[in-house]
Amino acid sequence: MFRFGRKSARPAARPALGRDFALGAQGGDWPRSYEAQVRDAYAANPVAQRAVRLVAESVGQAPIACSDPDAAALIAAKSGGQDLVETVAAHLLLNGNAYVQIMAADSGAPVELFALRPERITIEADARGWPATYVYRAGDSVLRLDPAGPQPEVVHLKAFHPLDDHRGLGCLGAAAGAVAIHNAATRWNKALLDNAARPSGALIHDPGEGMPLSADQIARLRGELDQLFQGAGNAGRPLLLEGGLKWQALSLTPADMDFVELKAVAAREISLAFGVPPMLLGLPGDATYANYREANRALWRLTILPLAAKILTGLAQALRPWRPDLMLAVDVDRVPELAEERERLWTMLGSADFLTADEKRAMIGLGPRGSEMVDGQ
Repeated sequence: MFRFGRKSARPAARPALGRDFALGAQGGDWPRSYEAQVRDAYAANPVAQRAVRLVAESVGQAPIACSDPDAAALIAAKSGGQDLVETVAAHLLLNGNAYVQIMAADSGAPVELFALRPERITIEADARGWPATYVYRAGDSVLRLDPAGPQPEVVHLKAFHPLDDHRGLGCLGAAAGAVAIHNAATRWNKALLDNAARPSGALIHDPGEGMPLSADQIARLRGELDQLFQGAGNAGRPLLLEGGLKWQALSLTPADMDFVELKAVAAREISLAFGVPPMLLGLPGDATYANYREANRALWRLTILPLAAKILTGLAQALRPWRPDLMLAVDVDRVPELAEERERLWTMLGSADFLTADEKRAMIGLGPRGSEMVDGQ
């Protein structure tokens, strides 16, 4: 969903100074394009999908302290069924870029915010290399958006990219190798189940004084084995051998079984790439955190709060042409996972007799007595 803005087509744009690096442009046989990585990771890998949804949904549901109720309602409103903050957080995690279109009424005031798909955006720079126009293409439709001016039409939020002037770097490229390993191990397990949950054996023919098997006999024997004895439905079915045939079962060596541990290591690397403690994803063998409470606190402090601050700060800056004093922040006092930290702070301040009441209020983000909250912290 997108709407055409107020401005008409622009003159031909100059080439961008920054090189537009594709995500996942590293070596290896895993997918390099963003679309292919999204299909392999988010759409097909349970660990990556759960990690992204855990972070994005937590950011979207975080309590917000806002100095303007109208702005808070604008950000919380759903556009086309889309949760703005959650969608922006997911785009930043996957792509490293998030573009929010600011749709204005005839009076010029913003009435709706919508997150655009980042892979459909092309950035056109001016002569100095600064982004001048954001071009959004969906099929045959083209929408040109102005990021600057007194009333910007789009806001670009991005993660740091050391090799690109205009675009951010997401987590998919770093997780692509681990996702490929995890998916390959899953397919390996599926193949084992399809073959009676054990590796293939070998049919040994001892002709004795007879003749070796002909090509037609070998082909017929393979066909019978595929049809009657392979697959989970034929597991344990007895095999009748004749004519000098002998079955030699093969088994996995301990070295061959390393793929089980390899899959677990790949799952932990995927969770690491998206900033989620492995314990919260149900991965076995991870006891880095004493319990889920500590892991939740680490998730909020190290991943969710920094990402939410980036998003809310960017949205507040984009809306300040209409609301100059707008302030947006996560209200940490209302985050259940951080309640113990706030309780310890309150206990510490309660016993600090050398501080005045106003100094204590300032340390927890409150103004002097009788005033309103300063920054929502």
